[in-house]
Amino acid sequence: MIPFVTFTLLILFSLISSSSSSQISISVTPKTLSKSGDFVTIKWTGIPSPSKLDFLGIYSPPSSLHDNFIGYIFLSSTSEWESGSGSISIPLVNLRSGYQFRIFRWTESEIVPDLVDHDHNPLPQTKHLLAVSEEVGFVSGRGPEQVHLALTGFEDEMRVMFVTPDGKESYVRYGLTRGRLGRVVKTRVVRYEKEDLCDAPANSSIGWRDPGYIHDGVMRNLKKGKKYYYQVGSDSRGWSTIFSFVSQNRDTGETFAFLFGDMGTATPYLTFLRTQEESKSTIKWISRDIEALGNKPALISHIGDISYARGYSWLWDNFFTQVEPVASRVPYHVCIGNHEYDWPLQPWKPDWSSYGKDGGGECGVPYSYKFHMPGNSSVPTGMHAPATRNLYYSFDSGPVHFVYMSTETNFLPGSNQYDFLKHDLESVDRVKTPFVVFQGHRPMYSSSSGTKDISLRKRMVEYLEPLLVKNNVNLVLWGHVHRYERFCPLNNFTCGSLALNGKEQKAFPVQIVIGMAGQDWQPIWAPREDHPTDPIFPQPLQSLYRGSEFGYVRLHATKEKLTLSYVGNHDGEVHDKVEFLASGQLLNAGIRDGPADAVHMESKFSWYVKVGSVLMLGAFMGYIVGFISHARKNSADNGWRPIKTEVI
Repeated sequence: MIPFVTFTLLILFSLISSSSSSQISISVTPKTLSKSGDFVTIKWTGIPSPSKLDFLGIYSPPSSLHDNFIGYIFLSSTSEWESGSGSISIPLVNLRSGYQFRIFRWTESEIVPDLVDHDHNPLPQTKHLLAVSEEVGFVSGRGPEQVHLALTGFEDEMRVMFVTPDGKESYVRYGLTRGRLGRVVKTRVVRYEKEDLCDAPANSSIGWRDPGYIHDGVMRNLKKGKKYYYQVGSDSRGWSTIFSFVSQNRDTGETFAFLFGDMGTATPYLTFLRTQEESKSTIKWISRDIEALGNKPALISHIGDISYARGYSWLWDNFFTQVEPVASRVPYHVCIGNHEYDWPLQPWKPDWSSYGKDGGGECGVPYSYKFHMPGNSSVPTGMHAPATRNLYYSFDSGPVHFVYMSTETNFLPGSNQYDFLKHDLESVDRVKTPFVVFQGHRPMYSSSSGTKDISLRKRMVEYLEPLLVKNNVNLVLWGHVHRYERFCPLNNFTCGSLALNGKEQKAFPVQIVIGMAGQDWQPIWAPREDHPTDPIFPQPLQSLYRGSEFGYVRLHATKEKLTLSYVGNHDGEVHDKVEFLASGQLLNAGIRDGPADAVHMESKFSWYVKVGSVLMLGAFMGYIVGFISHARKNSADNGWRPIKTEVI
């Protein structure tokens, strides 16, 4: 980073060089914010001959070079921009540094065709600075942020993680009543540096921002199924707000979970990458469902492509701020995806693999530090970067045994991961946990996948599917493809019987793609008038239901039955449902008897959420409202048959 004095001189020179700068003013209110999500209003006046390309650059830290903005907003997005005056209000996330706003004039003649964002739109240029705001900061002493929970594998424990700006000694205090948080545990502190990352933009001046210090503490000796209150921080640096969760209770014989992949995060500005506006709706509806459960424990499972930061550090901060309302109430579990990990020099990269540079140079470092899942799986990076963690693990929750794998690291026979999965699946006590749910990122089956992963899927079918079939796994969930798709019970592309045919008959595992929580890269499975040449392929008979709406799946299991429901973000209602009996029988499977392009299933909005549907969580909506919507971009369709278009 250049010295602050030198940077200040550059700013002054830029302003003096602009003949119109003396007519322009920019103001920001308030100048001090309390917490992430608080709004700031930027006002400007006196811009001569306004252009549609004039833009507001957003900078943190304030000493950032002009090109190193974290985001930008075109002034023409406001209704009064043609008058040369206007205002914008946006929420800010605490990046442990102040903010500054700068207005630039950008002309069409200065568009650089090769300098584009993720959607191939030209990135704005910063040659003509018109105005610079005062700095905006966050008050100190308000306690940590980005609070999120996780299970440890022990029923009487709950892990909590959070971020502080300085890594000073911090604690978790907790108890059964809000006013008596009598138990206290000290947290462990970790941090990664720019040098720990593997490639640009993660280790470049554009992508890197100070990630803060990550704290990790475990609340122990919890009573079963009780509501606990907790707070994180310290007397010297301040305490967070008081959160609550319901502890695990395997004796109830009941499990609630909310599962999805590829959610990402939404920002109130444009940036170098596409962000995921629909992620807000996913969190909104899951918040409703958690509220409706009352004092019942639940968990969230996010199976890869977590924040879509891809080397732009502040998007991780944005993600954890966005999920905190749910992740501070129920454990938030993850597995690794290509956008957390893949980089050109990753250690396991067979010739047949489709691994690229989707991680933006992060090489799994932020993912490994910001989450702490059960188990101790890790893989060396082969570089200065620390080993990648949280790759494969399992735990029990009520009558369900959950298993997570990494599709980005070695899963072939002879690998540590394969040995773990084989031993774990063979060791499940089906009396204790009659249902097994297996999860990973890249799907074994998909009718919207392109040619990119064909060889990888071939190995998954050859080596992993026999483990799933042999050990009677009920349900297999994948992300990566940004749509919902449920297949028949499959074994080597062949559908199994869905009904009991003799006492020993059991269905094959049901595989479902659930990568529809936020990322907007895949189009719908239908012809589009504006893209008449895009290939459209018929839905294969193995595919029983394909949904083009964003959403998530909701799992409810008892000792006798597991129900999985696909909830659409557009209405919060159930649009597909499948039920498994502990005996192995599959109900409500939506059998297809022809090559129709879609299957209609009658949906019922059952269990507790009906009661809670009227609770729209005003506090939560206030927490995220104001994020500006992005227009969804069209992209080429991918089908069951191999085509050239790739899934990201």
